[in-house]
Amino acid sequence: MTISAWRQQLLDGEVSSRELVDQQLERIQSVDAQIHAFVELTADRARADADRIDAARAAGEELGALAGVPLAIKDNLCTRGVRTTCSSRMLETFVPPYESTVTERLWSSGAVLMGKTNLDEFAMGGSTETSAFGPTANPWNTDHVPGGSSGGSAAAVAAGECIAALGSDTGGSIRQPASFCGVVGLKPTYGRVSRWGLVAFASSLDQVGPFASSVADAAELLQVMAGPDPRDSTCLNVPVPNYISGLNQSVQGLRVGLIRECFEAKGLDPEVKQSVMAAASQLESLGAELVDVSCPRFTDGIATYYVIAPSEASANLARYDGVKYGYRAADAESLAAMTARSRAEGFGAEVQRRILIGTYALSAGYVDAYYKKAQQVRTLIRRDFDAAFQSVDVLLTPTAPSTAFLAGAHADNPLSMYLADLLTIPVNLAGLPAISVPCGFSSAGLPIGVQLIGNVLEEARILQVAHQYEQAAGVEAQRPSAALIP
Repeated sequence: MTISAWRQQLLDGEVSSRELVDQQLERIQSVDAQIHAFVELTADRARADADRIDAARAAGEELGALAGVPLAIKDNLCTRGVRTTCSSRMLETFVPPYESTVTERLWSSGAVLMGKTNLDEFAMGGSTETSAFGPTANPWNTDHVPGGSSGGSAAAVAAGECIAALGSDTGGSIRQPASFCGVVGLKPTYGRVSRWGLVAFASSLDQVGPFASSVADAAELLQVMAGPDPRDSTCLNVPVPNYISGLNQSVQGLRVGLIRECFEAKGLDPEVKQSVMAAASQLESLGAELVDVSCPRFTDGIATYYVIAPSEASANLARYDGVKYGYRAADAESLAAMTARSRAEGFGAEVQRRILIGTYALSAGYVDAYYKKAQQVRTLIRRDFDAAFQSVDVLLTPTAPSTAFLAGAHADNPLSMYLADLLTIPVNLAGLPAISVPCGFSSAGLPIGVQLIGNVLEEARILQVAHQYEQAAGVEAQRPSAALIP
């Protein structure tokens, strides 16, 4: 059910908010043992919120844009009174005393919290296997990963456990799992959505965005989430356009750039390439013009990212010292020993690896050679995008080089795991908006996603193009009810 369809049924009195919430809770109870999308359910709160919405409708009160919509929230967004763990032992018992800006806006619009979803620990990973609370499975084939780090949110939407969900995207953590799970995932322009209350990973890259079963639903969520926030100095103080009104505009005459380096990337699955090229041809049949463009430094994004992101993570995660909050090791003989043991026991292997990489890159004698140089390459990557947008309206690439891989396939090879974000990372480095939309399936029945990239603050444009493609290709009907859950 789409958000607009649900809203109409609610307003017409055909179904109550409580009935929808109960249906979703029943669905979660029946499938989440196989999927493990959630780390915490908030069933009592969801029922209470639904009852309040039904009472408001019965009293003739005006309902919010998302009234009664059951949402799941990635467990690195602070929710007041509800545990926020980042899927880490470090924050296993942390209950925030405040609400993140983005979730506060959702609740103000009437959305209902179903629970918090699993993620790679502190959002560091591409498979949702580094969670301290166990991995999440892909609803299309539970032997495969859902992607990461927002794998729990993507899997929850794909499995029909909620209407939509929120994730965060630092290097592809919304779009890559959206591709793997066959749902829509949107990463807005850096600063379009407030990061206040998002537990920081890499502050110059992190951005919050929605997962949904349709582009229209993603637009509905962004409409509520976007906008200035005085509590976040990086949040842009610019007006929010109407993202929904332009969805049905034709793509006739739009120029769609196919980034050459992406389609020639080493390791790109031929089935993925074929499916994404078919999506490009579909847009061409709708009147768009396909243009071959080059972003020469696109594939340098991986090396650049894995200096900048760990460096910022090293600084951000220094606050977890066993003193103020979070996990504290017991029976340490000194403050230094307690801090060292707390971090060693509270953080998992992947988080420790990235902290060490970042600390080294920022250390005296190396900061110029690594961190400063990476920032310079980041500028060049952004300039490549700027040049490309001089001749095209949107850019098109595969979202990921492959479909969802088998669980454990990259457990002993972090570099191969990192390469799953090869085609999404440059967008974060440049601060651009991008969306992943399902565009087909592999011969093994696993979803494939196409990525559309826009210029700064051009979410409306990529939503328009994505919606027009989605409607023409008929992919919306293939999810989420087709998910193959044993």
